[in-house]
Amino acid sequence: MLYQGSCHCGRIAFQVEGTLAGAMSCNCSLCQRKGALLWFVPREHVRFLTPEHEASTYTFNKHVIKHRFCPECGIHPYSEGTDRNGNAMIAINIRCLEGIEPETIPVSKFDGRSL
Repeated sequence: MLYQGSCHCGRIAFQVEGTLAGAMSCNCSLCQRKGALLWFVPREHVRFLTPEHEASTYTFNKHVIKHRFCPECGIHPYSEGTDRNGNAMIAINIRCLEGIEPETIPVSKFDGRSL
């Protein structure tokens, strides 16, 4: 399925293709504050509709995940990183996808605080 996503003001917009079967809730110091529900997809499944340089980037701890956010409205629609095999991945904040009711998506918990 093809999903449309964006920040609140629409400055950061993208499409993501895949089957949204579940999301992850992380309790690290950043994710807990953001309240994001993350869906991990291969980088090639995401098409950015606005230039990537429009999104601001925040990194912390080991600086391996690029937490991307809109410099205008402050919403965090996605993060970028790699999986254990070095494949480029995007963590989509499903709360930023159109037509999604987060309460209907199974959510697993991840203890990012312990990393």
